[in-house]
Amino acid sequence: MAFHVIKPERRTLHGHFSRDLAPILEVASGDTVRFTTLDCGWGLEPRDGGGEPQRTFEPRDPELDFGHALCGPVAIIGAMPGMTLEVQVGQIRTGGWGWTEAGGWDHEVNRRLGLVEDAYRLHWDLDDDRETATNQHGRIVTLRPFMGVMGMPPSEPGVHPTSPPRPTGGNIDCKELVAGTSLFLPVAVPGGLFSTGDGHGAQGDGEVSETAIECPIELCDLTFILHPELAITTPRARIREGWLTLGFHADLNEAMFLALDAMLDLMGELHGMSRAEALALAGVAVDLRVTQVANGVKGVHAVLPDGAIR
Repeated sequence: MAFHVIKPERRTLHGHFSRDLAPILEVASGDTVRFTTLDCGWGLEPRDGGGEPQRTFEPRDPELDFGHALCGPVAIIGAMPGMTLEVQVGQIRTGGWGWTEAGGWDHEVNRRLGLVEDAYRLHWDLDDDRETATNQHGRIVTLRPFMGVMGMPPSEPGVHPTSPPRPTGGNIDCKELVAGTSLFLPVAVPGGLFSTGDGHGAQGDGEVSETAIECPIELCDLTFILHPELAITTPRARIREGWLTLGFHADLNEAMFLALDAMLDLMGELHGMSRAEALALAGVAVDLRVTQVANGVKGVHAVLPDGAIR
C-alpha cells in the first residue's frame, strides 16, 4: 500500500466539482493520501480582527474557483459508476488558527433571528496537543476536527458548486466524520475523482451560524478502499457510535425521510429484516439528528448505535 502527499498549490486546488477535472493523482485501493488544505475561503493567514482583508491564495479563476478551496481530484484505479468508495479517516491535525462568523448576510437563520445586519466574528487559536480552541474573549471549546467537504462529482457534465452536499458526498459538514471513522460514497464517474477541503476544528450538529471553526488543516490522512460489489445510492458512515446514514434535501423533512430510508436499507443488510420490521425497530433504536442547515441543501443523519439491536 502506497502513501502519497498532496499540498495546496495551483495544480492541486479547485473551487468546484466536475467530472471533467483531470486527476492530479491516481491511487490504488488501499493507498493513503495525506492532505494539507487551506481554510474554506482560500485563506493563507488568520482573518484580521481590525477589518484588514485576509491574504488569500492567488491566482484564482472566478468562474472555477468560486467555492470552497478543495484539494484534488484523486482518481482511484478501477473505480466505476455503481461501485462504492470507502474513505477511512486517519490522523487529522488543524492549523494554528480558525474563525467563526454569525449574522451579517442574507441567510435563512439570520433572517428568522433578525441578524442579517449584525455581523459578528470569533477568532480562534487552535492547540491540537491540548485539543482546545481559544477565542479572543478567552472562551475555550474542545477541538474535534473533521473535513467539511469529502466527495466526488455527480455524473452530470459541467461545473457544480461546492456548497450543496450531494449523493456522491461533498459539503456534508457532518461532525461525526472524525479520525477513526469511515465514509462510504457511491461512485458516479470513472475514477471517482475525490476531493476534500473545508477543515473544521469543531462544530455543533446543525452548524446553525452557517460556519463552524473554519480552519486550515495541517494534515489529514485518508485511506481509499474500493468496494466493487457494494452498491449504495446515498452516503453512509461507520462512526465511533455505530452506523450512520445521510439524507440531503432543500426541505428538512425530505432530508429526514431520505436518511431514514437509507437506514432501513442498511438495517435490512445488517440484520436480514423486512423494511416494516426495520421501521418498527428504528422507532426504538435509531436517532435522527440535523447534520447542517447551512448549505441551502439541508442534511439529516440517522444513527444506529452498536448494540442497540441484539
